[in-house]
Amino acid sequence: MSDDNDEKRAGGRDGRSDRDDRLGLGEDWARATLEKLAFAALHEQRRSRRWTLAFRFLVITLIVALFLSYEGAQMRATGLAGRFTALVRMDGTIQEGGPASARPIDAALRHAFAAHPAGVILDVDSPGGSPVQASDINAEIWRLRARYPHIPVYAVVQDLCASGCYYVAVAADRIYANPASLVGSVGVLMDGFGYTRLMHKIGVTRRLLVAGANKDFLDPFSPLTKAHKAFAEKMLAQIHEQFIQAVKKGRGDRLRPHPGLFSGLIWTGYRARELGLIDGFGTVGQVARHLFNAPRIVDFSPKEGLVTRFAQHLGATMSQTFVTQWLSPLPRVQ
Repeated sequence: MSDDNDEKRAGGRDGRSDRDDRLGLGEDWARATLEKLAFAALHEQRRSRRWTLAFRFLVITLIVALFLSYEGAQMRATGLAGRFTALVRMDGTIQEGGPASARPIDAALRHAFAAHPAGVILDVDSPGGSPVQASDINAEIWRLRARYPHIPVYAVVQDLCASGCYYVAVAADRIYANPASLVGSVGVLMDGFGYTRLMHKIGVTRRLLVAGANKDFLDPFSPLTKAHKAFAEKMLAQIHEQFIQAVKKGRGDRLRPHPGLFSGLIWTGYRARELGLIDGFGTVGQVARHLFNAPRIVDFSPKEGLVTRFAQHLGATMSQTFVTQWLSPLPRVQ
């Protein structure tokens, strides 16, 4: 009996020991699991905190950038300390959506005049472009001259100021250039291509359905009719006359009679001065120093971002060139 009781007690102790071992293992597993969960939660919290900090930093950066932009605009709008010359650059082809279009140039000119400089220099280097955009900028310069009669605006030509560029420049009080600059080209053109003979040679048939007798006007895949050609030439003559009147309004009696003055010819700066197309020779710096007596130059030119330039030069320019040059040519003072 004693042995049996001892065995029972031993068995009981062994059972409790096994249960204790199992409980110990369970506690260890639970503790390890809790530690893992706590570590994971802590890691997630740290990661969330990093994203939160990054987001806050981005928001603060944007707020600061907007504030600085606003302060810069306010500074331009309310004027700058001291005497200075305001500069607005107009480079490249004048076309809708481009840096030399009416919207950014007009806005830059408004900011420049509103800052009350000693004078405004329109620094130009352009082959021309859209007569609509050029006319818009021309009109805005006249409006600003009337609003700020005490602020002179002079155009300074770099390498080229032809056609639509000259359309813009004649609105300035004076025009200066280099003797070797190319100036003028007071004319209008509309160019394109015709593919009818090529299509006939390679066996391509044009299938064009229109509602309206002249809907295929200047279609490059259809023969050019005499009526369409005459209509286009009349339209170009009307735009040309608008251009001529703008030049006469801007230059007045400074123009010298010459049979080729409004023929589309382009002139050197030296010859342009003789014809009254420009007033003299000078650079941006020379005009600021000697004519405005304000050598300090503040640039109000439109600013483009890298993404904008890339999109314009790679995407927009290619598509616009294809449409305007190959499919539906538009008049250009160029």
